[in-house]
Amino acid sequence: MRAQQRALSNPVALWWAMLTLVSLANIAFWFILYRQLNGGGAISQASQTGPMLALSAAYVFGCAFRSVLPRADVQRICLVDSWLSSVFIGRSVATIAEIAFAAQWAIILAQLGAIADAETAINMSRIIVPLIVVAEICSWYAVLTRNFFYNAIENSLWAVAFLLVGIGLGRLLPEFDGMVRWLLIAGLVGIACYLAFLIVVDVPMYLRRWRIEHAAGTPLLHPLDGLRDVATRWTVTHEFEHWKEEIAWMSLYFSAAVWGSLALCALSAMNDHLPGYRAQTTVAPPAIVQHSADRS
Repeated sequence: MRAQQRALSNPVALWWAMLTLVSLANIAFWFILYRQLNGGGAISQASQTGPMLALSAAYVFGCAFRSVLPRADVQRICLVDSWLSSVFIGRSVATIAEIAFAAQWAIILAQLGAIADAETAINMSRIIVPLIVVAEICSWYAVLTRNFFYNAIENSLWAVAFLLVGIGLGRLLPEFDGMVRWLLIAGLVGIACYLAFLIVVDVPMYLRRWRIEHAAGTPLLHPLDGLRDVATRWTVTHEFEHWKEEIAWMSLYFSAAVWGSLALCALSAMNDHLPGYRAQTTVAPPAIVQHSADRS
């Protein structure tokens, strides 16, 4: 009984329970969205619906997997003693999910850019996925060698990618009215908050860890040795001190970012209706123009 009380009062256990509940809700929302978009309605005819649903599924279910089995990759710590908690499996799932999420943003920027004839948005859409692929390579190198500096590079690349997304959304903002404009504004606000978090909290955290490890002379692993290490070694810990710096980014990542993925999926499925939200340019009626010309 005392052990159960200690577990329930452990902030890590409470945080883990919250992540699990949010992930279950996110999965339920994905299935609701899937049913709506494949239920014969008008929006289900959009050509991008299938790919966007698949990409969203990769992200939603990938984040759910990482929520139920949390890990800190470079530190090799986890909450569940299982081979599924190995860093190799977790990092592989994360790589697929994160590239899928980047692809969702690329698709929506290209889609809206084509409707609005906005070359800036279309050009930004072509850069996002390659940037995130490079970020994933940096992440894997950080994990294999246990070098936090490459985590800082990885998250800096995420910042650059979403700065480009923000530029694309900003270009699209004056081109749409109504609900689409409000969704673009919400996206810009979310991206601004995300960039602030990366710049103020996340990247400095990894740089600080790198400086501490460098000052202590902690040896780095060769990538091949690291590959064996990530596949076979994990340490179970429920100590708050080990997880306190992971809680903030994981909580935001596995909740708000997933909601963004679901929202992108729903917005893309409105493809046939999106031109109806184009901002209209006010033009003077011909009679008034002719009247003005006669007076002159």
